[in-house]
Amino acid sequence: MKRPAALLLLTFLLLYAHAAPASEIYGLGGVVHSVDPDDLSYSWQLEYRQDLHRHFAAGVSYLNEGHFKGHHRDGYTAQLWTRAELFDYRLTVAAGIGPYFFLDTTTNTSPSGFTDDHGWKAMFSGAATWHLDNNLLLEVRSNWVKGHSGFNTVSALAGIGYHFEPALEPLDRKNEQRLDNEVTLLFGQTIVNSFDSPRSIAAELEYRRRLTRHLEWTAAGLYEGDNRLVRRDGLLTQLWVAQELLDDALSVGAGAGLYFNLGHYHSPFQGTGARHFLSGVVGLTGSYRVTEHWSVRATWSRIVTSYARDTDVLLGGLGYRF
Repeated sequence: MKRPAALLLLTFLLLYAHAAPASEIYGLGGVVHSVDPDDLSYSWQLEYRQDLHRHFAAGVSYLNEGHFKGHHRDGYTAQLWTRAELFDYRLTVAAGIGPYFFLDTTTNTSPSGFTDDHGWKAMFSGAATWHLDNNLLLEVRSNWVKGHSGFNTVSALAGIGYHFEPALEPLDRKNEQRLDNEVTLLFGQTIVNSFDSPRSIAAELEYRRRLTRHLEWTAAGLYEGDNRLVRRDGLLTQLWVAQELLDDALSVGAGAGLYFNLGHYHSPFQGTGARHFLSGVVGLTGSYRVTEHWSVRATWSRIVTSYARDTDVLLGGLGYRF
């Protein structure tokens, strides 16, 4: 599972290699239809999109495809968009395409009754966005997820977004004021990707280093708690692409890396008791600077395993920048 995470990160780096003139954040919800199995479910999506040119943009997003019989699937995508402006920029219509890395909890005949399936598909999107006077955006969108492995879906979503204007302050002045190091203590919960979704308390101590304007590196110690399906703790190392907004008060980012498992619990379902030392991790993060040195941060990480013990780790905490 490490190669898919690395490929997604490489795509992110290519898309965000330079400062963008403007950017947008969206939250969307709606319905999704699967052809095989023929079923309907809910769907929701979070996306960050930034301009590359007047008629081109790049976006990264998380898509949850709901719960079908025998399948709980979600995933991450990076897309290139082309768009046209209508009615004096009040309305934009756009089309996007990109790779979709999916994570699907499926039923099987093992004693645990489930496994975690991972793979690649293509995602095609069409969107229409109405621009309001206060930088708010109203968007309707459809996503087509297609590929050879797993089932294909079509979703219809609607939601709200926000348009961030480009920063006017010179970049050299911003760099002089930058605090490149951050230590953060976070607490939250671990959710196992099974059909019962057992939960446990989680905690993390993270060091974050800004390498360039849009690239960060983190090293962290993670405790995932004990919910009987997973009792795991270990070390994380990740690379993140990041974008600062609102005059650097707000930062959003997406990352991928490796999880070194130092200790874990195997349920009786696994039987062999074999150790699984290395897994992949992908994640989304956001922070808000409260003062010059203090900030609050939220992180959503997905531990991607090869032994059907994927987890979502949702954390929030207080960080110190220096």
